[in-house]
Amino acid sequence: MPALLPPALEPFLDSLRCPVCRTGLRSDRGSLRCPSGHTFDIARQGYVSLLTGARTTSGDDAAMVRARNQFLSTGRYAPVRRTLTRMTADVLPGQGRVVDIGCGTGYYLAGVLDQLPGARGLGLDASVRALRSAARAHPRAAAASWDVFRPFPLADRTVDVMLDVFAPRNPAEFHRVLRPTGRLIVVRPVERHLAELRGQVPAMVAIDPDKEQRLHQALDPYFEAARTQHVAYTAPLTRQEAIDLVGMTPSARHLTHADLSAHGPLPDQVTVSVLATSYQPR
Repeated sequence: MPALLPPALEPFLDSLRCPVCRTGLRSDRGSLRCPSGHTFDIARQGYVSLLTGARTTSGDDAAMVRARNQFLSTGRYAPVRRTLTRMTADVLPGQGRVVDIGCGTGYYLAGVLDQLPGARGLGLDASVRALRSAARAHPRAAAASWDVFRPFPLADRTVDVMLDVFAPRNPAEFHRVLRPTGRLIVVRPVERHLAELRGQVPAMVAIDPDKEQRLHQALDPYFEAARTQHVAYTAPLTRQEAIDLVGMTPSARHLTHADLSAHGPLPDQVTVSVLATSYQPR
């Protein structure tokens, strides 16, 4: 039996575009279809498969998704989510569309929607494993497979807030789909983020000291920073939480679960240090 159109996806139908020919999409017996006949299946887990062909990235694998779900459920990153929610609420007090690029399991998007009852959310991610969680993260959150480095399957100027949390960026596409009054909110790690873990697990990916400069250079032609907040605190960690935290990051591609489980002492606390910036389109 074909999957029904998820209710959370319906408010986005007028803004979704066929990734092949850029025409509109409509619901058709468990799929989305454009006038030219290009068809995109709705998975039984509730997300729509828009991504076709070879992918730039496959996103999180099953082990990374499992680690992400387990770690985020502890609430250790709740202060980051609260900051993101406040920034979104400042520019979206009523109804509006929120799109989360590289949404992962939908943790941050769900937190935003919890506090903004008039908002509707769409999470885009390359990982179908993560999207299975994202599609269930919140009743008002839809989910679709997509690669951030391709032109987004969205019409021009139809998004009120774009979220980019620890995810790759496509500044030109962010600018195209955002309304002139919209905002792009970018959350990224800074130097001390997870320092204790990186000190004890040398194989972890380091934070590029030029990261902020490169971000500014990429976004500056399209966006102007309106507000930045530094979120910094120390969180306690159990050994399993430390393993899950490493396991949900890009470092997991260089370390196996067995590597971490067999590792010696792991820190019992960790520094969380991120910048959250709200950008307005130029």
